[in-house]
Formats: sequence, C-alpha cells, structure tokens
Amino acid sequence: MRTVEATVHINSTTQRALDAFTDPELLRGWWGVERALVEKHVGGVYTLAWNISKSGFGYVASGIVRSYEAGKILEIGAFVYLNPERPILGPMTFRVLVENANPGAVVHLTQGGYQDSPDWDWYYDAVKQAWPDVLVQLKNYLEST
Repeated sequence: MRTVEATVHINSTTQRALDAFTDPELLRGWWGVERALVEKHVGGVYTLAWNISKSGFGYVASGIVRSYEAGKILEIGAFVYLNPERPILGPMTFRVLVENANPGAVVHLTQGGYQDSPDWDWYYDAVKQAWPDVLVQLKNYLEST
C-alpha cells in the first residue's frame, strides 16, 4: 500500500510541535480544524472536523490513538476520512514523530494504507500534494505565535 511522507523543521519546542496536532486551539490556528476531540492516551479517540454548517460536517478525519508520548510521537490507527462527495476511506495509519533539532524541532509526518481505486487515487494524490504545504502552514503558525 502507498504512503505519504512529509517533513518540516520548525523553530519550536518538540512539545509545542506535537501539541499542534492534539490541542484543539492550535489545530484551529494552523489547520483550520473547527472541532476536535483528542484523547492523548493509547486507545483514545482522535477526531477532527472541518467545514461545519447547519447541514452537518464537511470533512472528518478520525481514528484511535495507538501511541502517544508527549513531545515525541502521536500515532493514530484505524484512521478514516469522511468527505460528503466520496465513500468513507480507511482504515489508514497517521503518524507524527517529532525530534529535537537543537535548535527547534523536526516534524516527520507519515500517512499510509492507501488502497487501489479511483477514490483512493484521488485521496492519495490530494494528500501527497497537501501535506508539504500544510506543514509549511504549521511552521509559519508556530513560529509567529
């Protein structure tokens, strides 16, 4: 199965860099997440939602925390993506590994488990293009706040 990987160096602590993936306020600030439920422990829920209207949720990503260590790693299993125009895509894995770069932190992001179908091809191509840009948004946000 296919995997998307992206990396960025951020002038930030490793703790704050990983918190950007778990703290609802930080998620809103750099990624535009409108609602989040994140339980930072093995077996916890990880759910993010965007484009919320009176009609419902536009996009949702959700999974179960398989590994979490403050300032170091967040790994989500059974990761699924819901888009009103596509079938539910999953399960996948989503992993954020943060390393001390002295100074700063390096964020390594991996999303894998993409299957083979036109909808999966669409999602893989979208994520492969988006993650490098989104990590630049993360960098700019953390370095300016």
